[in-house]
Amino acid sequence: MSGVQTIIVADGEGDQRLDRWLKRKFPQLNQGNVEKACRKGEIRVDGGRVKANTRVQAGQEVRIPPLPEDRAPAAARRDKVSQADAEMIRSCVIYRDEHLIALNKPPGLASQGGSGQTRHVDGLGDALRFDSDEQPRLVHRLDKDTSGIMLMARNRLTAVQLSEAFRDHDTRKIYWAAVAGTPHPRMGTIRYGLVKSGGGGDGGEKMRTVHPDEIDEVKGAKRATSDYAVLDTLGSRGAWVALVPVTGRTHQLRVHMAEIGHPIVGDGKYGGSGQENQGDGWGASFGGEISRKLHLHARSLSLTHPMTGARLHLTAPLPEHMERTWKMMGWDNLDVPVDPFAEDEID
Repeated sequence: MSGVQTIIVADGEGDQRLDRWLKRKFPQLNQGNVEKACRKGEIRVDGGRVKANTRVQAGQEVRIPPLPEDRAPAAARRDKVSQADAEMIRSCVIYRDEHLIALNKPPGLASQGGSGQTRHVDGLGDALRFDSDEQPRLVHRLDKDTSGIMLMARNRLTAVQLSEAFRDHDTRKIYWAAVAGTPHPRMGTIRYGLVKSGGGGDGGEKMRTVHPDEIDEVKGAKRATSDYAVLDTLGSRGAWVALVPVTGRTHQLRVHMAEIGHPIVGDGKYGGSGQENQGDGWGASFGGEISRKLHLHARSLSLTHPMTGARLHLTAPLPEHMERTWKMMGWDNLDVPVDPFAEDEID
């Protein structure tokens, strides 16, 4: 057994849960050890009693009671990433430096594990270590069927700062989508609140809208705001739109576009993807040779680099099924502004 120790939380180790910080420092501890020691007051932060999920900050003093020398039983090792998956996820990298990695996530690949999800970006992180000793960490997510830019932090400090940037809206995310019908006006803001409704149908959760005037009266409802701009059209039958999620709620863009009568093409959960839309009715299918996959893509992301302070602008090419649709519609990337919402782009 070791003696009582007092350890100061180092720079770069702050803003993480106490139990996780402890288990990184002392691999012989398990979750039960930490929670029991917290309940008994044997583990303290700056002299005060704490819970296992208390977040520690750089500079705080953590009292550690005598600990056993033996390591905790090793957790079952996860299967290694296959060579094919490693090559696939590395081919998705569109930007990399010593602090962060940007991926162009393909549609159909989940961000994290969950019910029935055994293959996901987080689980493939070991293949993205490159020259680092640490596995990169996700700092935000995309729906499984949504493609486009995802960021991963290559160390804890970068993860904290990127998470703060997303939380404080110091990022600019623009999505591209093909939608049924043509929204009017051609540029607008959607402010319907969102609340979980259950009954996702495919095993996932589903959201429903709440009128802005009723949000405070509906338990669990959260305010949500999305901006949209029409970039091009296929007559009245469909449109290419740019979307900005001002807030970041689950399925926000999909639900908002469906709510105003213009579901995203291929969205079976919110738009009835099996029903063909002729421009004057419901349904999120164009029919013919147009793919039934979801046509929603995180096209660009702008942010202040957490370490260099430089403004970073990232762009992700369309996935194959959307690229085919764009060609069939005659929509050209070069014909539209990078940011249609910028003041100097508005007539």
